[in-house]
Amino acid sequence: MKDVQVHALENVQEQFQEPIHYQNQHLCIKAWQFTDESKPGPSNRRWHYHKEVELILVQNGSMNLHTPGHCYALDAGDVAIVGSSQLHLSQKTSDGPLIYIVLHVDLQRYFDPAMMMYYRHFSELVRPLEELNYIFRENAAARLEMAGILTGIHEEMIGKRKGYEIAASMHIKHLLLTLLRHDSRGLLQSYEFVDDTVMRPVLDYVSRHLSERIDMDEVSRIARMNYSYFSKYFKKAVGVSFVDYVNRQRILKAAHRLVAEPASVSSIAASVGIENMAHFYELFKRYNGCTPKEYARRLLRGEARSDA
Repeated sequence: MKDVQVHALENVQEQFQEPIHYQNQHLCIKAWQFTDESKPGPSNRRWHYHKEVELILVQNGSMNLHTPGHCYALDAGDVAIVGSSQLHLSQKTSDGPLIYIVLHVDLQRYFDPAMMMYYRHFSELVRPLEELNYIFRENAAARLEMAGILTGIHEEMIGKRKGYEIAASMHIKHLLLTLLRHDSRGLLQSYEFVDDTVMRPVLDYVSRHLSERIDMDEVSRIARMNYSYFSKYFKKAVGVSFVDYVNRQRILKAAHRLVAEPASVSSIAASVGIENMAHFYELFKRYNGCTPKEYARRLLRGEARSDA
């Protein structure tokens, strides 16, 4: 896998939220093999996102996987990961059939008590899982191990042999362990226990009320804590202050709308609860490294930076 600089791409269509239809509702998994025999090119590509984390294994041919900041050139044997709600699109780049496996999984399903110390990073509260793609670019053993996991999940979900539910669950845990143990840069770190029964209602409340004023007293009440204790608890659990977390979520939502909707920047800012435009521009540049218009132009042109 290479993370490469690319130039303008034509015919980029609108962005949309893709519904994922699980093969098993309890496992929250969809694993499918695709064969694309079309000619390489940018036709019918569309920016999209979904709450599920996505992993791709190319088995034959080559493709480019685009995110707002990167373009990953994937050949046979390469693996890539796209985080939850991350905008992305793919493009076939080779002649002949392109064959690849795509796994969609809602990782929230797999945070049992033994996993909660890793909740903070795997649930992408602060950093996107996309940052872990360096593992597959730099570590051939990790790439091969992950390819085996994705192949195994696909075979279990398609074959549905007796006990496939157990096998698929074990593969997902293996997937998480592989990322953790091959993370030489230490992006995934363990922290003290995070109580999902406390955090999940708070995060759900924030998600539902991003366009409104978020009342800290109400959030503290949901967490069943006083304001002062909740503020300290949240920062310790998540790694950033509650206000910073809310701002990150608002800018993420605004970034989606910049590509999806023919609306002004000011109306999009207002739709995510930020009325002060100077503050909106400051936050957007802080979290995306560019202005809103530069961000939208970069996506529409398919531009990406290289970290190789």
